[in-house]
Amino acid sequence: MNSASDENAPERDISSRRATLPVLRTPVLIAAFSGWNDGADAATAAVEHLALEWNATSVWEIDPDEFYDYQSTRPTIRQKDGVTRRIEWPVTSVSACVLPDYDRDVILVLGPEPNYRWRAFCSQLIDFAEAMNVEMTVLLGALLADTPHTRPVPVSGTADSADAAKRLGLELSRYEGPTGITGVLSDAFVQAGIPSVSLWAAVPHYVAHTTNPKATLALLTTLTNVTGLPIPLGTLAQRAQEWEENITDMTMDDEDMATYVHELEKASDEDLNDAMLRIDGEELAAEFEKYLRKRGDGAE
Repeated sequence: MNSASDENAPERDISSRRATLPVLRTPVLIAAFSGWNDGADAATAAVEHLALEWNATSVWEIDPDEFYDYQSTRPTIRQKDGVTRRIEWPVTSVSACVLPDYDRDVILVLGPEPNYRWRAFCSQLIDFAEAMNVEMTVLLGALLADTPHTRPVPVSGTADSADAAKRLGLELSRYEGPTGITGVLSDAFVQAGIPSVSLWAAVPHYVAHTTNPKATLALLTTLTNVTGLPIPLGTLAQRAQEWEENITDMTMDDEDMATYVHELEKASDEDLNDAMLRIDGEELAAEFEKYLRKRGDGAE
């Protein structure tokens, strides 16, 4: 059982790990958290996909004891050969992806939304980002919406300033209301002087109980456009198509549900104002490069 006193327990802060951290090139930090910010597991699945495709290496874990209520975010028991038991705690893991074919590397952050002390939690991640000279952060999320599963997944992107939004082809957020750790962390990065972008996929609320690979694919495609880093998608497109076909078969078996989906399709087809569905990927990548070069020159 891990505890703060165990020799294998995560460090409480990053200060004791600075000497052992890898040297990365102008890294981009990409984060997702399960729970309120993660409709149909779309955002966390995106980060998990990146970790597999880019051979992520764990470099740090945030000590869970300070931030999680274990009655609501419970640890799990794992067994091997029905004998060996070990406890897996709900930690936030931080890993590094070295991309030798490109001019920058990536840091991935993945974990459950914390229950307590969000400001202290964000402070630890900011300290880590500063220690790693993170150039920019991208926070991934997914929300439940009145969108049909048969249409392209709407992905909205927001930036920390009007200038950054324009450079990256994103909209400036006008949302007001409750937020999760994704919104709080994004704001904390901005307050610390680290540019932050948020990407949100809208997933059909009527199939929120199942993992949505189509929304994950949409997030990763938009992430490629924003960062300029080509992301190997593997079988994700095929899985997204199979998911859509399965959901269609299910809804067609229910007359009321089929009618409801048809109404959502009609409303979606009439909405021609979603610019994120028509973004120019090459142009965004070029603008991202200009943005980073401008920051490197010390310009505002």
